[in-house]
Formats: sequence, structure tokens, C-alpha cells
Amino acid sequence: MTGVPLSWFLILSAVLFSLGVAGFLIRRSVLTVFMSIELMLNAVNLSFVAFSYQLKQVNGHLFTFFVMVVAAAEAALGLAIILAVFRNRGTLQVDEVNSMKN
Repeated sequence: MTGVPLSWFLILSAVLFSLGVAGFLIRRSVLTVFMSIELMLNAVNLSFVAFSYQLKQVNGHLFTFFVMVVAAAEAALGLAIILAVFRNRGTLQVDEVNSMKN
């Protein structure tokens, strides 16, 4: 019995990454941009795990854990910054928050 081919995982990863890039470039809300970045990170994690499983090495899993730790730190810091910006500006629209001036 054979498993799922590596190409299917890579296609899924490419689709997820493309959706993340599209959300990052098109959306105006800071939260949507933030979620798009997380989606791109998860697409890369899927590629790491797929290649790691295919090559029967643990390196991809280790990189995935590293990326997850960085993503968790980014989520904590990013949400704190988003909350501070919302309290000061009253909006989360990228066009209205693009300046650091009050």
C-alpha cells in the first residue's frame, strides 16, 4: 500500500503559501495581514515536514519546531503591537496606520 505522494503535499503547500501572499498584498486590515503571514509560515512548515518524511531525516521536523517557536513569539509581539496601535489610532486599517506620526 502506498502513501500520499510528495508532490501533493508540495502542491498544497504552494497553494497555502500563495493564499498567504495574496492575503498579505490585497487585504487592508492589519489582523488579516497578520493571519496571512501565519498562513505562509504554516505552508513552509508543511514543506519541511513533507521533505523530512520523504528523506527519512529529522532535520525538517527540527526546522518546523524552530519556525513554530518563532511564530509563537511573533504572534505574542504582533498582537501586543496591534492592540497598542488600535488603542492609539482607533483603527486597524493598513492605509490609516502606515505613518508613525500621531
